[in-house]
Amino acid sequence: MVLSLAACGDRPQTMDATGKKTDAQAWSVSERANPAYKLPGWKAGDKTSWENELRQRAQAQNDYAR
Repeated sequence: MVLSLAACGDRPQTMDATGKKTDAQAWSVSERANPAYKLPGWKAGDKTSWENELRQRAQAQNDYAR
């Protein structure tokens, strides 16, 4: 019975500022980060070319466009 009541003593799990991590924008990753994923049309740091590559990738997966 004592073990079943042990769960009632849990502390609240709240996220504080120490667990917060800031991320960089997806298009700002350097070319050296993972060269295997670099496509010919994508330029590192260019948001427009990043969005164009994502749009092209999504359109290639669209079965209705084939």
